Amino acid sequence: MFYIELFKVLEAANIDYLLVGGLAMNLHGVPRMTMDIDLIIALNTENVAKFEACMKNLDIFPNVPVKLSELVDTKKREALINDKHLIALSLISKKPALPAVDIVIFHPLNFNEAFKNRIVRDIAGTRVFLASIEDMITMKKSAGRMQDLADVKHLERFLNE
Repeated sequence: MFYIELFKVLEAANIDYLLVGGLAMNLHGVPRMTMDIDLIIALNTENVAKFEACMKNLDIFPNVPVKLSELVDTKKREALINDKHLIALSLISKKPALPAVDIVIFHPLNFNEAFKNRIVRDIAGTRVFLASIEDMITMKKSAGRMQDLADVKHLERFLNE
């Protein structure tokens, strides 16, 4: 299964990432349909280079003419966000039916703090790093879409239990 393969590759390469979005909602216990894998990654040179190598090994590439290495440069990243209205850089495979891997570049979290707060789940013997429920709530409130606000209600219920 692609999901397990992806997380095994990320773990083997020691990538600093957080799973967010619909798949993270599922792993937090909220059933949610999703067609992609949403990640935020540490945007430093070493982590991005390792991540890019992992994606090349999986034969996954950006679907727009942007190099992953460009995400390290704050000015280039801000231009993508402000000029191109890019919230996430989507990576796709030429293989049919594989989900896209979206690197969320516009979010309200401080990655280092969120990474400290991460929840680690074991999926088929592989560690998967999830954004904490509190950080998921922050991201979803910031996005403000109807689905995100519905997700917030579910997540807040977990915090209260």
